[in-house]
Amino acid sequence: MRTIVYRSFGGPEVLEPAEVDRPVPEPNEVLVKVHAVGVNPPDWKLRRGPYPPRWVTPPLVPGFDVSGVVEASGAYQGRFVPGDEVFGMILFPNPANAYSEYVVARPRQFARKPEGLSHVEAAALPMSGLTAWQGFEDSWDVRPGRRLLVHGAAGGVGHLVVQLAKQRGAYVIGTASAGKHDFVRRMGADEVIDYRAGDFARAVEPVDAVFDIVGGDYPERSLPLVKAGGAYLGAADISDEVGARYTARGVRWRRFQVEPDHASLAELAKVLNVHVDRTFPLEEAAKAHELAQSADFVGKIVLEV
Repeated sequence: MRTIVYRSFGGPEVLEPAEVDRPVPEPNEVLVKVHAVGVNPPDWKLRRGPYPPRWVTPPLVPGFDVSGVVEASGAYQGRFVPGDEVFGMILFPNPANAYSEYVVARPRQFARKPEGLSHVEAAALPMSGLTAWQGFEDSWDVRPGRRLLVHGAAGGVGHLVVQLAKQRGAYVIGTASAGKHDFVRRMGADEVIDYRAGDFARAVEPVDAVFDIVGGDYPERSLPLVKAGGAYLGAADISDEVGARYTARGVRWRRFQVEPDHASLAELAKVLNVHVDRTFPLEEAAKAHELAQSADFVGKIVLEV
């Protein structure tokens, strides 16, 4: 079968097409013929060098988000039968080999693909959607009247966070470059701040929570903005030192790692509209990674298999 592999860490150019044997499902797994693969930041961060989980070493096949059709199941009959259309974030954070024609995983890593969702859209949704969903469900009570600041509001996770927060009645402020403001507003944001035009901290009134997809110095710069009793949700990095300063201000903080959850995936697919900016054929995975690292897009990038 066709796949994409990298045999050493490096830039997008280390990605190369390869032919490998088709995987065989274990008794408690299903074999899925992949139609589309979502491109996510862990794909290219793992490719370019040491990044948690640090135990992974090349050769490796990138990717975790897939949408496709069940081809076969193992000896133990599970939730799906051949012909079922499914999508999911599989095996994360373990290597999932998703940039391939076929993948294997346990049935509970997948949800049934809704009829109204294309394979491209379905492949774009799992990791980003679950990050948004789990961040709210596990860490913050979203309700009318709450003010939320979303960093990276035009990105894969950010544009879904904006939608979810608005559906639950929050007042949403997003940060994004000027050329992406119209998109963020279409997703439902009440305000959009151009982070390149000045210090966002000077342009935003106090908020009840921050959902940070950017990391870097954003956790520290966001610190004065969060009201006591509020929350900082860090899908990106935040140091223990900065976290302690949030605690001292009476703000709950959490850095979290998304995890597979077929039940939540099925629910969020009913209410979130994922935006796919560009698609590439599987063989052009290197071009997809170049675009992903440039951040010169909105929403998601998908590989078609």
